[in-house]
Amino acid sequence: MKITALKPLPEYRLWLRFADGAEGTVDLSGEVGEGVFSLWRDPAAFAAVRLGEAGQPVWSDQVDLCPDMLYCKVTGLTPADLYPALAGPAVHA
Repeated sequence: MKITALKPLPEYRLWLRFADGAEGTVDLSGEVGEGVFSLWRDPAAFAAVRLGEAGQPVWSDQVDLCPDMLYCKVTGLTPADLYPALAGPAVHA
């Protein structure tokens, strides 16, 4: 799901609008300081988010987030809701 607009908010939250018109806020504060998210220890670095070419939030060349995961957080849907084939029976080779 492509993100068409975003805005950083205080306390490590992002407001997002998706191509289908869904919009909402996600709280990313639980990620701050962990692994690649150590970049966000500086609130100004978090606020420097931009929209990447594939419609994903990106921070410099170090961090990007999956738009589908963010869509699920905003809408309450699951990956299986977005991609019903994921819920199908397992296929073994």
